[in-house]
Formats: sequence, structure tokens, C-alpha cells
Amino acid sequence: MKKITLKWTKGSLLLSLVMFAWGLQAQDKNYTETGLASFYADKFEGRKTANGEIYYHIRKTAAHPHLPFGSVVKVINLENKKFVVVRINDRGPFVPNRIIDLSKSAALELGFVEKGLAKVSVELIASTDDLPDGNEQQAEEKPEYYSLDVKKASPKGKGVQVGSFSAKDNVFQLAERLKKIYNNPVYIQVVERKQQKFYRVIVGRFSSENEAESLKNKIAEEFTDCFVVTFK
Repeated sequence: MKKITLKWTKGSLLLSLVMFAWGLQAQDKNYTETGLASFYADKFEGRKTANGEIYYHIRKTAAHPHLPFGSVVKVINLENKKFVVVRINDRGPFVPNRIIDLSKSAALELGFVEKGLAKVSVELIASTDDLPDGNEQQAEEKPEYYSLDVKKASPKGKGVQVGSFSAKDNVFQLAERLKKIYNNPVYIQVVERKQQKFYRVIVGRFSSENEAESLKNKIAEEFTDCFVVTFK
């Protein structure tokens, strides 16, 4: 019995070390991987994901084996060079050699729904470290705002923050898409924290909290983590 207990303890320790290593890798801003992507079957529409959200085809979300929930990744179809930005809110895929399971709308953007699978690269562009922190020191922030035509702007009032990104590659593409969908001005807030820049995408400019909340409720259908902010 002692030998069995000893083997189990070593196995548990090894598993803990592996999970710890995955966690470190997931928070690495340079984290990338290449492999096969699949997408959610229709039967998963309306079901709960691993973080408790409801899965909908229309949302740009994905399942990943170990990236923290809330992480934002850029997925590139290596066959046609199309790409999409998705948020991790589920675990999977549970099939060997597959590295990410995308929502159907994300797979449509990458152009592989007919094939079923695609060889992709996955790049972490915003980890849980980039999300708003209640202990964040306001004095450390050096915000700048830019309208979509890249002119310096000084918005007042309130807006809806959709996301915060450590890489700016897809920020303006996302901003253009949001402007078309919600017919509101879109701003990019550039904030420097701990000698690293983050690019926050904010939609709308309202004088009242109620107006901002109304837009937030619409945007939350796709970006569930969005929230109302006050321009400084």
C-alpha cells in the first residue's frame, strides 16, 4: 500500500507541475502555437461553456485546452491568410492534434466551414493580466484617445469599453467593425502600465449613464465582458 501511495503522490506532483507550466506559458505575451482548428457543431448552440457563459454561433469565442478564460487570441488560417480575433471562454477541443475549437461565425471568417478543419496559428494578444484591475493605480495611467480616422481626440462623458489589447495589429479593424454595427464613434485609448502599452477599444460618447448602459446591453450580446467607462 505504501508503494501505491508513493506512486500516486509523484503522479500528482508531476500533473501539478505540468499545469503550472501551462499557466506560465498562457500568460506569456509571446505565446503562439500552430496546429489544427475545428469549430462548434450546431448541437452546442445555447449550451453552457466551461466558464458558465452560453455559447452562441454569432459570438467570436473559442475553446482552448489551457489558456485562461478571458484571454484574447488572434487565429490565422495558414492556407488563405484570413484571421479572426476571439475570446477564450471554454475548454477543448478534446480531440488529439487539435489546438482550438472556434465558434461557427469565427470559422466562417476564416473560411473553413466547408472543410471542417484548418491549419492555423494562434497568438495570444491579451491575457488576463490586461483586464481591468480594481487595484490599478490611476496615477500610473497615461491615456491618449484617437478617433477612427487617427486624429487626436478629447472625448467627454461615457462610453463602452469592449476590450483591452497588448498588441495593436487588430485594434483598428475591430474598431471599424464596431463603428459599422453600432453606428457610434469608436475611440482607441492608449494606456501605459508598467512600461507596456495597452490599446482599449471604447464605443460611443454619451452624456448620461443610461445611454451608455443601453449601448452596453446591445454590445454585451457579443462581447460579454464589456462595461461602461468615463472618459478622463
